[in-house]
Amino acid sequence: MKNKFISAYQEQKNYVEKCLKEIAEKHTLKAIATLGMESMNYSLLAGGKRIRPILCLQSADLYHISNEAILPYASALEMIHTYSLIHDDLPAMDDDDLRRGKPTNHKVYGEAIAILAGDGLLNLAYEIMLNDLLHGYTDGKLKAVHYIAKAAGIHGMVAGQVLDLQMENQRCDADLLKKIHRNKTGELLKASILAGALVGGASEEDCYYWEQYADHLGLVFQITDDMLDVIGNVELMGKNTGMDSKKNTYPQLFGLEKSVELAKCNANSALCCLEKIEKDTYFFEELINQLLERER
Repeated sequence: MKNKFISAYQEQKNYVEKCLKEIAEKHTLKAIATLGMESMNYSLLAGGKRIRPILCLQSADLYHISNEAILPYASALEMIHTYSLIHDDLPAMDDDDLRRGKPTNHKVYGEAIAILAGDGLLNLAYEIMLNDLLHGYTDGKLKAVHYIAKAAGIHGMVAGQVLDLQMENQRCDADLLKKIHRNKTGELLKASILAGALVGGASEEDCYYWEQYADHLGLVFQITDDMLDVIGNVELMGKNTGMDSKKNTYPQLFGLEKSVELAKCNANSALCCLEKIEKDTYFFEELINQLLERER
């Protein structure tokens, strides 16, 4: 099962990398401000796990939607994620100088261009999705764009980031910590799964259980990410550790041992949700197991 997962993940990752490069080349040829596109492409094509577009591809496949048909939404999700990383790394936010083993965008292009590169990726994401919607409208596609927009904005990722900044150097309780991470990380992961399901015409019941699964997935992802900031290997991760010392994290609030327990508890809850979906969800099951063992 593990080998099957790794093979499927790598195949989808290679597909995503290829398509992102093609999209970047297409828009670079049309670009007026070439420096802006260079900065956008620097971060977009820097590698990474590509988990969001892969989740979108995998959920769409369960509802018989091809990779090509769901690609505008999968690629848009990675653009939105990449824009958020560029902005997170800025001195006014996390002030990081290393991302995916390379200097962060603002270290290479300066803060002003980095901000604009993030803005460019965010807007290009919606341009690509809406272009697909215009050329082949379905209710599922419209719902997917709306879901992604909500997850990325003030009711999702942006809200989580604001709360995270507000609580910097302050202690928060477990409920607020969960709220921060559910929005900052979890909502876009949830949108990645739901976008594929919605375009594929998934039932309301399936969407409900996908949302529940994704909530737990997001927490497993964030808890293990917090733990890696304490015990992770810089070379494996491609970014500095110890950068969250001023922030509220699960290890800081609960300690490493309890954080491991919380990750496992959410993993079990996620797996229970998948049992309610009458599809071959092996990929999503094994993803949970892999997150518990992650080293980067």
